[in-house]
Amino acid sequence: MAGLFLTREERPGCAEPMLRTARDQFARHGFRQLQERRLEGWVLLRAPYIVGGPELHVEVGDDFATAAGTLVYDGLIGPPALRKLLEEAQPPNFDWSRLSGQFTLVLHRGGRTSIATDFFGAFQLYHDTQMRVFSTSLLTAARVLPRVTFDAQGVYEYAFQASVLGDDTVLNEVKRLGPNQILELAPSGAVRRHPLSKSLPAAPTTAPLAERLASHKELLTQVVAEQASHFGDLVQCPLSGGLDSRLVLAVLRSLGCNPNVYVYGWPSSPDVAIARQIGAAEGFDVEWIDKDTYREITPDEFPEQVARNFEEHDGPPNFGGMFDNGGNSYARDSRHAKGALAVSGGGGEIYRDFFFLPDRRLTAAEVTDSFFARFDRRDTTSAFDAGAYLRRMRDKMLEVLERPGETGSLPRPLIEQIYPRVRCRSLFGRELSVEARYSPYLLPFLDQRLVAAAMTLPLELKRAGVFEAQLLNAIDPVLAARPSAYGHHFAEPPSRRHRFDEWATRIRPIWLRKHSYAIQRRLRPMGDEHGGLNSPEFMGRVVNLEFPVMRRYFQVEKVTDSALHRRIACLEYFAAHLGNFAA
Repeated sequence: MAGLFLTREERPGCAEPMLRTARDQFARHGFRQLQERRLEGWVLLRAPYIVGGPELHVEVGDDFATAAGTLVYDGLIGPPALRKLLEEAQPPNFDWSRLSGQFTLVLHRGGRTSIATDFFGAFQLYHDTQMRVFSTSLLTAARVLPRVTFDAQGVYEYAFQASVLGDDTVLNEVKRLGPNQILELAPSGAVRRHPLSKSLPAAPTTAPLAERLASHKELLTQVVAEQASHFGDLVQCPLSGGLDSRLVLAVLRSLGCNPNVYVYGWPSSPDVAIARQIGAAEGFDVEWIDKDTYREITPDEFPEQVARNFEEHDGPPNFGGMFDNGGNSYARDSRHAKGALAVSGGGGEIYRDFFFLPDRRLTAAEVTDSFFARFDRRDTTSAFDAGAYLRRMRDKMLEVLERPGETGSLPRPLIEQIYPRVRCRSLFGRELSVEARYSPYLLPFLDQRLVAAAMTLPLELKRAGVFEAQLLNAIDPVLAARPSAYGHHFAEPPSRRHRFDEWATRIRPIWLRKHSYAIQRRLRPMGDEHGGLNSPEFMGRVVNLEFPVMRRYFQVEKVTDSALHRRIACLEYFAAHLGNFAA
């Protein structure tokens, strides 16, 4: 299944208003053929992939297993995986060495119903604070509630970071199910939480490089093959000038798969030039999609397009890319055409030094100040408390690391876990949860087995992409030797310039990194590559440019970062289009 909705039914018929709202909202998302299953005290709605993919529901007598997203068990997908899981699993205990992918799972056996997420909780399951409602759709979870309000912390995290960390959302009344618990639903409507501890290696090993490369090559190939082997050449794979997508493509090629390869970017983009150059040299086509020029759109057409984007993105998307000409939706539809397996290189930084922090113990507060203090107080109102904002993000990180309340310094290897456990979950989790509605979605670098192996790499192998490049070269030396956007190819050591650029970031003192965004804002206007039709002529058709809701949080007229302004506009639109939003 690609969509799930579950709600309490304390007496016959009492859940029907919520079910009507859920059915209507799922239809707006594009789901068809919703099926209903009643349990004692609960009602479940499930929907298949919008475009196509394996069935994700099996029944054995009165027992059943149903999932949303992409679930792998013992190398199986679809009904065989769920059937075996239903026979063997003993919730709340799962064998995470056999269960992978990004998914939400509902398992009903022997009269007991359990809900579980994937290892990192990346595939997002939303619920109300009383756990009466569960939904893979944020808009559905929000719209079935009698009243919703903005959570200031969530608003600022989304605006400043492009995603909300931890179990929070931008709404006070809607949360996300975290990875460290399994829920058991009782017929009475009560929900029992079973806490889990999911460990990852917290120290590098001393294995020889050749041994590391061989084991990572074998493991990465296994992870990709578990899904890709079921699709033949019906696979969509990106390619750019960087490492991550090329590494996934290399694995697919090694498996004998000939995916459809595509690249995004404007005509002068290095990614486009390099991808097409590689395709020409290797003898495969590269589909080029310039989303910005997908179609011409008039201001009069804009409201309908944005409304469609809003429903398809399930509310405000990462980076706020909602105010466009439909190019993002066109690109997404291309990725999932004919029910293809859509592959992503997201999360490849598990092999690299993502945070560019010094190799020493650091406190969670120092990590937060170095990476998450991306704001300029001049943009905000008195509603923003910078200290409280940063402390809350620090606390979320410590909770995930199972170090709540820790004030001392953390081992540097443990800090590496913040990237997959916190950053990837919030950023890629939101994206894959929407993408996997259409057809199966493969995000190999967020597989817990790969992440665990990457956590054993010493930092010197992660810097400047040394290990990842050598892994690519071990899998596909021809592809590794093709040009890259780094100024050197991946069959040779990183350039001095590449190493210097990373070193220059690492040596910056934390106090300077904390204020670097605000300093840059004082020097020049800022933006990002996600763009959109942000001029008043267009934006004024879909958003009240007085920003009556967001003005409580931001001094909008002072915002000179177009990306931040776009995300603020997303939240304004969100509030205006939730009929139950309360100021």
